[in-house]
This record gives sequence, C-alpha cells and structure tokens, in this order.
Amino acid sequence: MTESGARDPLHGVTLERLLKRLVEKYGWEELGHRIKLKCFSNEPSISSSLKFLRKTPWAREKVEALYLQTQWPDH
Repeated sequence: MTESGARDPLHGVTLERLLKRLVEKYGWEELGHRIKLKCFSNEPSISSSLKFLRKTPWAREKVEALYLQTQWPDH
C-alpha cells in the first residue's frame, strides 16, 4: 500500500459503496436528518444521490465525514 493510501481512511472505498452502507445503517429518513440534502429527503435513490454528490464537493465532504464518524462492526 502506498503512503497516501495508508493515511487515507477512505482509500479503496467508492462513493457508491460508502453511500449504500450509510443507507443500510441509517435509512434515507435518518440520513436526511443527519445531513440536510434534498437528494436524501425528496424521492431519494442511490443513483440521484450519486449524481448530486459527484457534482457537489461540499456535500460529498459531509457524507464522507459522516461515514468516517460512524461506528462500523469489524468483519
């Protein structure tokens, strides 16, 4: 693993996988409460949310931050 990959906790995690895990854990309604984005509260879908997050760096940063703050079970 490269040094940058070792320091980046999101290394190897795609935005799609990250979003799917958050939706599995919280559901769309709770996700919309935690991060105030229309794509999470108004007819949410993985596809539409990914399109928005890929074009909106500040929103993606919020989603990535929630992912990093979330306690995930060890596999």
